[in-house]
This record gives sequence, structure tokens and C-alpha cells, in this order.
Amino acid sequence: MFFLHFLLHIVVTSADVANINNNNINTNINNNINIAAHFGTKSRYEEVNPHLLADILAVNHSILRPPATERCSPVHVSALVRHGSRYPTVNNVRAIRKLSDLLRSQRPQEWTSWRRDILDGWRMWYTDDMDGELVHKGREDMRHLARRLSLLLPSLLGEEPVRRGRVQLLSSSKHRCVSSVEAFQEGLHLQAHLSHVDYSHRVDDQLLRSFERCPGYVEGVEKNHTALAEVHKFQDGQEMDGVRTKVADKLGLPGDSLTADLLEAAFFLCSYELAIKSQHSPWCFLFDQDDAQVLEYKLDLKQYWKRAHGHAINSLSSCPLFHHIFRTLDKAGRPRRSSEAPPEPASILIGHAETLLPLLALLGLYKDQAPPTADNYHAQHGRTFRTSKIVPYAANVLFVLYDCQRGPRLQLLVNETPVRFPGLWAEDAPLYRDVRAAYRHLLDGCDFHKECHGAHGGRGPNTEL
Repeated sequence: MFFLHFLLHIVVTSADVANINNNNINTNINNNINIAAHFGTKSRYEEVNPHLLADILAVNHSILRPPATERCSPVHVSALVRHGSRYPTVNNVRAIRKLSDLLRSQRPQEWTSWRRDILDGWRMWYTDDMDGELVHKGREDMRHLARRLSLLLPSLLGEEPVRRGRVQLLSSSKHRCVSSVEAFQEGLHLQAHLSHVDYSHRVDDQLLRSFERCPGYVEGVEKNHTALAEVHKFQDGQEMDGVRTKVADKLGLPGDSLTADLLEAAFFLCSYELAIKSQHSPWCFLFDQDDAQVLEYKLDLKQYWKRAHGHAINSLSSCPLFHHIFRTLDKAGRPRRSSEAPPEPASILIGHAETLLPLLALLGLYKDQAPPTADNYHAQHGRTFRTSKIVPYAANVLFVLYDCQRGPRLQLLVNETPVRFPGLWAEDAPLYRDVRAAYRHLLDGCDFHKECHGAHGGRGPNTEL
């Protein structure tokens, strides 16, 4: 069970200042209780599934939805999982340090009450060597997710398949992912009441970091400044400038000294300390919900144009992962002789937000009718593309294959919630052959080498959405 502990160390020098500070805090406690729902890829998994705050092992078996008119049993699950909560990367740590130094650059007697509240109640404790490593909470994210999935699908992830080593586990080479896949195995063993964990995963960056070896993506998007033109335009626009000016005024800083990067660092400080320590740090009270929505939109713009639907090559860079998942499902669902060994009941792949988002885009999910741009912020409040909801820490995409009377069926779940395949809206678990037919163009195409190494360096940025 996780509880939120409010960390408020308030130093006052007079009754008047105390009253001002208390007014600041009382006003902002109500405003910022909900800002945790707007941290983008740095959101806690519990913000997507808040019932887990009361019971971290709560499982709702009704999310498995094969048709009630057929006898069905699950025969395989392929799960793509993002690593758990982590420390800031080294670049984030350096931005946080720069922000801390900026706030301490004046004499204490010149600090505003807001700045005093922060600097008296918080210390700079992040170091470069943390560099995105999994934190204790992140290991718990993975252990608990593994236990919930074991409870949800005991025939696939319960004691028998775990004891016999029949769960395939693959991981990105990044240390936060390797630590996550280890913790996931610990959770499976704990749920199966097995004391000894014999780690059996392997690293596969060709699947889980395929974007790195796609020149069409690396040159066309990642290293191409124009690919994120909408992000840069919004960052310099009136909504972001309004938040930056408001926060700079609270901190008593010249407007031009609080850059967009430092503003984002202050916002991330709130998200990190909530994810790492389950605390609202003093930094949180700089932002109200309107501020958080603006900053979230900037984060979503970046992920949309850099990793998702914004450019065709973003999703096409995940072709190897797409084919791997469907080959695994094909193998699990095909008829076999009694003498043949049964397929592995589960395949667990641990990667990054950068792994999940391109695949979800390739599947056609979370694609709004109008793409998010720098100019349509107010029209996008109801958008489905919200990374806070889609790829928080420990995000997961489950492909559950059932053996049913009419043939194999496939259900998709995202973050333990049923999601229907685009074009197959009538059923939660359509026939597998219908899913394959819907993605025939990708199963027969989606050639990674052609898309990524083709003429002119592959597909560069485009606005065909």
C-alpha cells in the first residue's frame, strides 16, 4: 500500500510572513492535488490505476473478456512492459542542479516566501551517477505487476510455468530494464511461493531498441531539428510563457533567467519525488492544475512528434517488435500434434516508453482525428494521446490469446484495461484471424530494412497522419 506524505518544511521570520506562506500553501494544496495526473512519461502507474493505492495487488478478473457464448481458455500472453520508476537521467540531474544554484544565487533575506519554502524544505540530493537507474519503488512496481498478472492469468504465469522455467523474458540492455526484468521474475517467484530465483532473461536490443539502428528514424527525426517544429513553437508560445512568467515571479527571478528547460526541471522535481519517495515535495506547490496541463501538453507534443504518430518512420521503426509478437502468437495459436511440445505460455519483454509508443502507434491506437500542434492546445483537452495515461512507469501492453470453440481469439489490454483493436470495435476479443486480417498490410509488409535503410536514408519526417 502506498500513501502520499506531504513534505512541508516552512520557516517563518514573522507572523505576517507566516500568514502569507500559509495562504500560499492552503491555496495550492487544493490546486495541485491532481497535478500528478499530468507528468507525462514520468507519471506513477498508480495515477492510471488509483485503486492500487488502496491495494497494490488488487486484480479485476472481469477485464478478461472472451465471449460469454463460447468456452475459452487463455493459452498465451505476450506482454510488452516499460521499466519501473527510476532516478533522473544525468541530463535531468544537471538541469536540477542548475535550477538549485539559480535559486540560491541571492542572499536569503532577498528570497520570496515561495523560494524560502522550497529551499528550507528541500536539498539537492540527486547525483550524476544515478543516471536513470531503477529506484526501490521501481523494483516494487515490477514485482507487484508480476504478481497481479500471475493472479490474473495463473495458468500462464502461475506456479507451474514459473517453476518449469517456461516464461520467456527479454530485456533492453539499459540497466533500468535489466533491473526491472529481474524484479519481475522476483514477483513471479514470490507469487508462486518459490524462494529461489534463477534469473533466466536475455538482452535483445534489436527488438526493444530497434529505433537506434534505423537510420531513417535517427537522421530523419532524432537528429532533425525540424522534426519537432511544433514542440519548439509551443515552447516559445504564450501558454508556456504564461506559466514561466508566473513561476519566475513566485520565485523572485528575472523572467529571462527561468528558461523553459529550468521550468521543466522544477516540474520534474515534483514528479520524481512523488514517484521515488511517494511525497509531494515543496516544488509541487509552484504549479496549479492549469500550469500542469500546459506542461503536460508540451511533453505530449514531444512524444507525439518524436515517437508516435507525428512521422511515419516513428512507428515503422518498431516493425521487428511487431513481427516478433505476431510470430509468437502464431506459434501459440496453431494446431499441433500431441507429440509436439506445447508453446511457451508467456513472453515478457521489458523496454522503454520509446519502445511502447511506436508499437502502439503502429497498431493505430491513440490517434486523434486532429493531431496535436502548437496552435490547437485548447482544442486538445479531450485528446486520447496522453502519455500520462498511456506510458507511465511500469506501463504494459498485453496480448492475451484464447483457445475458443470458434478458433483462437486475441484480446488487447493496456495498463490492465481492455482496449479494442482499431476497426474491430464490436468485440473485446475478436477472432485471431480477424486481427491478422486487419493488420495484413503490416504482416506482409513493414519491412524494417526497406523502411529504415531505403533510398535517401529511409522515410524522413512527414505530416501524413
